[in-house]
Amino acid sequence: MAEPITSSLVIGFLISLLVSTVVIYFTTKFFGEKEGFGTAVLAAIIGTVIYSMAYAFTGIFASIIGGIVWLLALQRLYDIGWMRSLLIAVVIWIFAAIVSWFLPTLRGPL
Repeated sequence: MAEPITSSLVIGFLISLLVSTVVIYFTTKFFGEKEGFGTAVLAAIIGTVIYSMAYAFTGIFASIIGGIVWLLALQRLYDIGWMRSLLIAVVIWIFAAIVSWFLPTLRGPL
């Protein structure tokens, strides 16, 4: 049964979205991208939607397809190539993993 939407769930999601956005923003700035915070918010939201859709299916194939779609989203949002989007995605994943060690109880995009 699905969990009811509560204010604490929404607040936790928004905090996780903010943290993901900050991680994406600083990672892309580290790689010299010029886009602003709004693009990072959009990347975090799109990543959450892609993750949620891929999570609905099971198996490695769903994960691979979800990863490729997110790389495509990064390419379009930041006007970059495959290798650069892959590198940025890996660094975002590493930073998100480190942050999740410090914020392990939050739910959401992380």
